[in-house]
Amino acid sequence: MSSKLALSDDILMKIEKPARYIGNEVNAVVKDKTKVEVRFAMCFPDVYEIGMSHLGIQILYGMLNDMEDVWCERVYSPWLDLDAIMREEKIPLFALESQDPVKDFDFLGITIQYEMCYTNILQVLDLAQIPLLASERGEDCPIVIGGGPCTYNPEPIADFFDLFYIGEGETQYRNLITLYEECRAAKVGREEFLRRAAKIPGMYVPRFYEVTYREDGTIAAFTPTEEGIPATVLKEIEMDMTNTYYPTKPVVPYIKVTQDRVVLEIQRGCIRGCRFCQAGQLYRPVRERDVEKLKQYAIEMLKHTGQEEISLSSLSSSDYSKLPELIDFLIEECNKKHINISLPSLRIDAFSLDVMSKVQDVKKSSLTFAPEAGSQRLRNVINKGLTEEVILHGSALAFEGGWTRVKLYFMLGLPTETEEDIRGIAELSNKIAATFFEVVPKEKRTNGKVQIVTSTSFFVPKPFTPFQWAAQCTREEFLDKAYQTKKAITGQLNQKSIKYNWHEADASVLEGVLARGDRRLSEVLLKVYKKGCFYEAWSEYFHNDIWMETIEECGLSVDFYSHRQRDLDEIFPWDFIDCGVTKEFLKREWLKAQKEQISENCKLKCQGCGANRFGGGICFEKK
Repeated sequence: MSSKLALSDDILMKIEKPARYIGNEVNAVVKDKTKVEVRFAMCFPDVYEIGMSHLGIQILYGMLNDMEDVWCERVYSPWLDLDAIMREEKIPLFALESQDPVKDFDFLGITIQYEMCYTNILQVLDLAQIPLLASERGEDCPIVIGGGPCTYNPEPIADFFDLFYIGEGETQYRNLITLYEECRAAKVGREEFLRRAAKIPGMYVPRFYEVTYREDGTIAAFTPTEEGIPATVLKEIEMDMTNTYYPTKPVVPYIKVTQDRVVLEIQRGCIRGCRFCQAGQLYRPVRERDVEKLKQYAIEMLKHTGQEEISLSSLSSSDYSKLPELIDFLIEECNKKHINISLPSLRIDAFSLDVMSKVQDVKKSSLTFAPEAGSQRLRNVINKGLTEEVILHGSALAFEGGWTRVKLYFMLGLPTETEEDIRGIAELSNKIAATFFEVVPKEKRTNGKVQIVTSTSFFVPKPFTPFQWAAQCTREEFLDKAYQTKKAITGQLNQKSIKYNWHEADASVLEGVLARGDRRLSEVLLKVYKKGCFYEAWSEYFHNDIWMETIEECGLSVDFYSHRQRDLDEIFPWDFIDCGVTKEFLKREWLKAQKEQISENCKLKCQGCGANRFGGGICFEKK
């Protein structure tokens, strides 16, 4: 690679993991910058190892680079050691491939995967020397565009973005880039480009919308400020999963990253309808990729990357209709090449256990169940179609098959939760441990014991879920629930076999504030960032006290955003977005939850969520 590195050898020697910043990895795309019309910097606002594990960016990177007139490069958040040097020496943030400053690009696309990285978005803009507020950017600044799941409530970060792309990236980027090229040729400025972009399906340009508030702080109205700007933005969705773009030559990192493997996305969406789960609503309807195409992708990706592991990606892999055929094919291919297969999000049943025993070394691995709630009553409230019977049967099969370690995931603070539900977490963990001693005879207990790892996270209500109306627990309530869980576990007969972990309460409360927040939080984010906070998703760099004092300084309250139950007719900050699932459906589900009624999954019975308007996917398959 001929281009000079943005960082001197001197700096690279000073920082940990310099390979994060030098580009030139296998399958990275380098083009002649004099021969492209549009330069696009694609950013994941977290450290390289996490960003490089993200499939969405690999898809967009490959898709944009397939366009002759576009060169898409990557950029990640510099780690703290380099961040300090860049500020001190005024080195502008650069893209990996060309090592050119991001501020010289046409677009800076930022994928927003989780709320706690909002301050890292400001770090990226700041280091890139781009004004933090969209209103202060001139003609020479890149168009800053946001995408990813958090854009389904973009309001807390609306002041920092010129444009949000709501939905799946495969559908509208070509139109957006063509429009940009036309506007540049016609010499119309940034404002006019954004005005025209706001009329492309799926695009949301915050500057053309106005919010008014009632005295109690809730939203009175959310309206476009100009004629021709749509009042509602419908999500973009790729209905033809089989023939759409897929990256068969993903970039291979130099250093070990969080998920060092080839990823095969087998389907999008989920039939299950868990009421706390945002992804399950946002990605409806379920759309499968053709199994023959997937076989072909698997072979090509392994060939082009040299990776030694392949992972199937979906929200619920067990629901993919051709799973047995795909797995048989992969087992045959991968055994020849000594490649591991990883199968996350499988339901634990006889088929899955059979597959797992074929594809993994039983000794090294644990099984995962996510009952989410300790009692059947609460599992009905959240519509988690997993019964204790199924869990215990699955565990028994697993223990007979030689597994000795089980991971269990639960949530604390779910709507309607009681002390009995919390005790249920300990009791279920105990029953699974007891199952081991029942089904595995003494002489076959190779390492003598079973290990149950029970983890609880704290419930965060999310937009576009039936629980978007729910109150979230306070920090004190959360900690009390974790204490109750711990106490209940120590009271169990098999407590020595159970290890208990829980999440931080502070971060969960703040995540709740940002998840359901409105535009007024942009001021909080700006102030918190200026007080030195970023990498807030990393617990060791999370400054809860600074957040709390800043929220107060701005005249806002955590109670308002997190701890109150919403009225059914309240206007939410995200109500201008249509995610395909209707508010009426979510309301019905919220009321059913309170009555402890379950809704069957999409394969068994259509619940009338509204996603059939997209004209495809599971909604139109023969049941």
